[in-house]
Amino acid sequence: MNIKRSLFLRIVSMSVLSAFLFGSCLLAAKPEGNLEVLSYNVWYGFTKKPERKAGYLDFVKERKPDVVSLQELNGYTPEQLASDAKSWGHEHSVLLKEKGFPTGITSSQPITEVRRTFEGFHHGLIRCRTHGIYFYVMHLHPGHWEIRLKEVDLLLKDLATLPKDAKVLMVGDFNTFSPRDKKVYDSSEDMVPFFRRLDKRWKSNRNLRNDELDYRHLQRLEDAGLTDLVAAKRERFLGTFPTKIRPDEDMGPPRRLDYLFASPNLAKACRSASCIVTERTSILSDHYPVGAKFVFPVQ
Repeated sequence: MNIKRSLFLRIVSMSVLSAFLFGSCLLAAKPEGNLEVLSYNVWYGFTKKPERKAGYLDFVKERKPDVVSLQELNGYTPEQLASDAKSWGHEHSVLLKEKGFPTGITSSQPITEVRRTFEGFHHGLIRCRTHGIYFYVMHLHPGHWEIRLKEVDLLLKDLATLPKDAKVLMVGDFNTFSPRDKKVYDSSEDMVPFFRRLDKRWKSNRNLRNDELDYRHLQRLEDAGLTDLVAAKRERFLGTFPTKIRPDEDMGPPRRLDYLFASPNLAKACRSASCIVTERTSILSDHYPVGAKFVFPVQ
């Protein structure tokens, strides 16, 4: 009886331990504790001024984000992105494509449900899931309001296919204007004149609609219930473009092109969000990065 009892207790103990470990794995797949997301348009994949890449890798490594969304990974292969990701402690990465202007995402947890979409999106789109959150890795059309509007409509159509309780973050380079920044842009003497010059310089461009900035793209996201996290958390306006890295070019006034848009259940967990504008980031790319921090479970 003692032997049988000992064996029974051992089996029970092992079952309890297995259940604990299995439960821990399930919890790890859900958003628990602190989560930091960073998004960066890195400008032509460091094919221009490649000496800045070392500083960029150090910057990301020091911030220790849990998820990194990237745009303009020109010339990258999946292996190169994986190497960058490992330098800041991420074992998981996804590259959209190897031609043109690819986007990418890296994470400290597995990236699942990966879907790459090219039809209807100028640069393509990654939708995936990591840390219990659906990520849309964004890079909308760089120069035409009408094409961007069609891309936003496709995004909203895709968003409607997700579970109603899904946590969602649309993050990246949206290449358009927020109604939250309209007051700043209205006070700028060169904002509309700059885009007149730009649309004249590039004949295929139509950034201005009826000679005005078009705010409908991001307004549609807000109307769908998504929150512009930086606008919600900032104390003052900061642009994400341009930086100081292209001083001899006509780049126009400071403006926000890079955003993080969260579903209501995720926005509640956001503790801070900002454009990371420093002397250091002013020379790492022609865009400043944006980041957000979340705390789970939501209090």
